[in-house]
This record gives sequence, structure tokens and C-alpha cells, in this order.
Amino acid sequence: MLRWSRGIAKVFAAGAALVPLPVAAAAQAEVAAWGNLEGVRIEEHRIPFETGICLQRPDGSEMVRTSKERQRPRYEREGPVRRVASSLGGISFRQTVEDVGRGTAALDLAVVADTQGIPARITFCVDLPSEVYSAGLAEWIGAAEGDDNVPLGKVQGSATTAAERRAQGIRFVTDSQQVEIRFQAPVSLRLGRSDRNGGSIRLEALILPENSAAGDSARKEITIRADGVIDRSPVQVHVRSTRPGRAFDGVGGNFRLQNPELDPQVIEYNLENLRVAWARVELPWRQWHPEEDMDPLAEARAGRLHPRVRQAMEMARELKLRGMTVVVSIWFPPDWAIVGGGEAEHEPGEHGDPLDPAKMAKIYESIADYLVFLKEAYGVEAAMFSFNESDLGIDVRQTAEEHAALIRGLGAYFGERGLATGMLFGDTSDATAMDFIVPAMRDPEALRYVDAVSFHSWRGWTDEILSYWGEAARQLNVPLLVGEGSTDAGAWRYPAIFSEPAFALEEIQLYVRMMALAQPLSILQWQLTSDYSLLVGGGVFGDSSELRPTQRFWNLKQLASSPRGFHLPTTCDHPLVSCAAVGNIAAGEYAVHLVNDGAARGAVVSGLPPEVSRLRVFVTDSNRGMEELESVPVVDGSARVTLPALSFTTLVAGSQ
Repeated sequence: MLRWSRGIAKVFAAGAALVPLPVAAAAQAEVAAWGNLEGVRIEEHRIPFETGICLQRPDGSEMVRTSKERQRPRYEREGPVRRVASSLGGISFRQTVEDVGRGTAALDLAVVADTQGIPARITFCVDLPSEVYSAGLAEWIGAAEGDDNVPLGKVQGSATTAAERRAQGIRFVTDSQQVEIRFQAPVSLRLGRSDRNGGSIRLEALILPENSAAGDSARKEITIRADGVIDRSPVQVHVRSTRPGRAFDGVGGNFRLQNPELDPQVIEYNLENLRVAWARVELPWRQWHPEEDMDPLAEARAGRLHPRVRQAMEMARELKLRGMTVVVSIWFPPDWAIVGGGEAEHEPGEHGDPLDPAKMAKIYESIADYLVFLKEAYGVEAAMFSFNESDLGIDVRQTAEEHAALIRGLGAYFGERGLATGMLFGDTSDATAMDFIVPAMRDPEALRYVDAVSFHSWRGWTDEILSYWGEAARQLNVPLLVGEGSTDAGAWRYPAIFSEPAFALEEIQLYVRMMALAQPLSILQWQLTSDYSLLVGGGVFGDSSELRPTQRFWNLKQLASSPRGFHLPTTCDHPLVSCAAVGNIAAGEYAVHLVNDGAARGAVVSGLPPEVSRLRVFVTDSNRGMEELESVPVVDGSARVTLPALSFTTLVAGSQ
């Protein structure tokens, strides 16, 4: 049984220093867990490009490339060295990336054909943003013949169909920056365009030819050098403090229990040290009602609860006692409730199973029985209910029309059973699943039971998509929840990435952008358990050292310093700075959140309320955890502050 004690972990009243990763001081190659370099930092300013391993068909089309969620990589770091091992499309590879000097990264790449006759060229590919490089030049290094300079604005067509040149490398040069790709020995190179990011400049270096035999291998030693003008330009931030937007309760968390040995200590630490306003827990439906002909409510009232059900209900009670609003969601259905009884065959890429239409009455009763028992035995009335990511089928799969019908039918049935539980609308796998909510938005009967709209933030981070969800909630006049907040759904496979500063910065940058663009009532972190943990040590991810917070924990704690109040529309005029603000106008409490994805720069924050005369300053980065700096004065509603490089800065006014 899980035991939820209090007082073991002490609440952090102030921030703490983090143990920094031992990286090169002059440069930092940003390496994704799947192997792609996503630029090089020079004095914390990123020179952007993206490397990868690409497999192209003879017609030039891309069969597959290294990318997020296409692989199951292994990722690890040792000081300035990152190692990635993975496979895709019939090949396997090992790549080592080491920071070796200012703006310089050394790559050691070994590729092996695992299957016979792969119908694709295997290349080391590099994409550079067209908007930066189209006005520049490509300079061949050690080319055998021909003009050494190529105007990049004239480069057209697929790189795969371009003329091949044998050279030792290439240098891309513009007025403001340059990137050099140099191989230890001459290789076959092609230069063209790709369709990534609207048409990037593409370099392809041949690793293995088309139809390589099983066991064929190649090794490339590559040096990438980057340099350029460091952007330290200041940012103007304006808070519309007199135009409050939608309500903000604070950060939330998911508490789906999966590891009885490690979850309790991580959950307790987080609950003792974070202000958590919303919680989402699992309804273990498969264990609650495993056999169709049983009466789960009678079994529960007789004291015969499955341990997982008991633990989930105890978790809900603990969270409710701590003042949180509790959402209940289902992941795994019992076999009797789905089409095919768990034996149905799936199409390639298809997940989950649909509910059996012939058993909807029994399904409604089973779910409501759980919520009734949770209420009568544990004192928790769930605020809302959902099937997790049913647009994708994790693990109940629904069409948009079936989702609308469920909201109508189950929402009405909850009322018949005396439950005030509403329906969580959407709760989609990604922000991109916008069409999934359209039928219910057009169904007045379904909308009677919708208490909030929800999406998960794993994919779909454009301004337009995030704004869509905020607008959908406004149209329905219900709150918006980010039901699962983070950036990489597959990161549990390579947990070393959780400790990377780049991962932490991208995550908090997304949260601040979501607050500004979508104005959610809460962002529920996935998770506040040992799964996707904000902590390391204590056995988490195999680390037996002392349990301790990471940069991601301090980011979330700092965001949680926001008062319960209203989103304040906020703008910032620098592409590397994200901003959002929250205010409790009645209490005179405010928080302005600023994420700087670049070198240190000044910021002028205007539009602050006239009663604010001074701002406390908190910073989280790779070396500091919510460390309080010297406060800054506010004069005529404006304040000046320095945003440290690659940092999350929060300006706080009031008593919180």
C-alpha cells in the first residue's frame, strides 16, 4: 500500500544551486536524443542548423530520417561527450558528439546496414534555414574541380538529384554567420534544397550507397564549426495589466501511478515543494471491472478492491485533501468493453480499440460506479472525466463523432447517478488534433456536459495551433486545460535527456508560450511521479544517489509562483524571448515570466500596475534553481532587468 506521509521533505523557501553539467565553456552543440545536432551555441547564442541521417529513394524522395519518435534511441552524456545509438529503415548507427572548442563539435559516426539491399542512399544530411542562408555562399573545401563558390540563392531542386562533387567539406557563409562541415577524408557531396521548414538549404554526404548488402558499414569523422554575430539586442516587454484575460489557477500535475517502489518518494517531494492546483489521476478500469458479469460497486463496498484501484483512490484523496481539483481519466479498458474483446487485429500504426457500441449502457454504469465509490468511500467527487488521448487510441480509440456521443450519453448518465462530474472535452494526444473536437462543438446537447477543453502538448506548438485551443475554449465559455504538459512523449526511453539544459529550457519556453497564446486554467505536468520525473536520484532512472531536483523541477516551481488570478495579455518584441504574465488584481500580486533562449540581454518591462513599486527577481538556469537576485525598482509602470543567458526569469510583485 502506498503511504502518503507529510513532513519528510522540507519546503524550499529559496532557490538552490544546481550541479552543472560539465560541458565545454566556449561552445555547446545541441544534440537531440535521436542523434540530430540542432545547432551550436557560441556564448549561448545558437547558430541554427539541423543534421541527421537520411535515407532517400532513387527518385530523390525521403524514405525516412532520424527524427523525434521515429526511433528508439539510447542517449547518454559524459562531460562534453554525447553518445547516441539507434536504428531506422534497416540500418543501425552509433554517433559520438564532443564539444572540442569555440563553436566546434567533433562527430564520430558509424553506420551499419542491418538488412540486405536497402533501396535507398544513406547520407549524412544537414539542413540550414533558408531565410538565413539564401543570400550567402557555399564554399567547397578541397573540391577536385570547378568553382569553389556557389550562390545559395541559386540552389534549387532536391539535393539527391543534384550533381555530385567529391570534396572534403563545405562552408556556408553569410554576412552574419557561417557553418563549416568538414570530413576527415573526401566524400561525395550534393547540395540542393529540402522541404523541411519551408525549403531549407540541404547538404547530403554519402555514407552508404543504394542497395548496400547486410553487414556493409561506413565510418565518418566530421568536424562542424560555427561562428557568427552574437545577438544581445534588448527586448521590450509590455504587460496589459488593465485588460485581464482568462482565469489561471496555477500549475497542475498528472499522478498516474506506475511504480510502487519509486513513485511515493517522488510524489511526496513534489507535493511538499510545489504549489499544485490541479491533479489528474487514473481510473484503473481494467482492475476495477475485469469481468463483465461482476458487480464492481458491490465488490468495492464489500472491501474487495484490487490494490491498484485502492492506490489510485488513495492518491485522489490525498490530492483532494491538499486542495487540488481532481480529474479522473481512463487509459486501459477491460476486454469486455471493447470491440473484439481484446483480440481484434490492428492496422499498421493503429492504436487502441473502440468501445463496444452494444455495451454502452454497461460501460456508463461501470464508470459511474467507480466515481460513486470514490465519492462515498474516499470523499472525492471528480471534477471531470475523460478517456485519455482517445483521438489516437491510448488506449480507447474514438472517432470525433463517437467522442461527441460519449459526452452526450455519459454526461447525462452522471447526472442521473447524482454525480456533479463533468466531461473533459478533447483530452487529445496532441495540439494538432483540432478536428477531433469539431463535431461536439456543433452539438448543443453534448456541450451541456462539457466543463473544460483539454489537449496534450507533445506536438503542435505553432502560434496558430496554440491560439486555436484558447479560442475554442473561449467560444464554449469553459476553461482550457493542458491535460499533459511536456515536449517529448518518448523521452522515458532515453531519460538522460531530462537532465539536459536544452530540454529544460524548451519545456518551460513552451509553457510560457501556451500561457500567452492559449491562456489555460492550468498546465498539468506529465508527470509528478517517477515517470518523466522532475527529480533524479533515489533510484529514479537507475540513479542511486540522493534524491534531488533538476532544472525542470525549478522551472516548474518558479512557474508555480504565479498567483491564482488572471492571465494578463503580454507581448515581447524579440524572437528569442517568450513572455507571459499573471495577476491577482484584488490582492495586488503579479508575476511576469520571461524565457531567454539566447545570450544575456536587457529587458524593459512596461505596463505594470501603478501600485507596484518594486519587483523581486528569480532565475532558473543550468546553474541556479529559482535563485533570487537583487530586486529592481518600478518607475512609472516600467522596470529594467537583465535576462541571463539561456534562462527562465520571473518578476514578482506582492506577497506571494
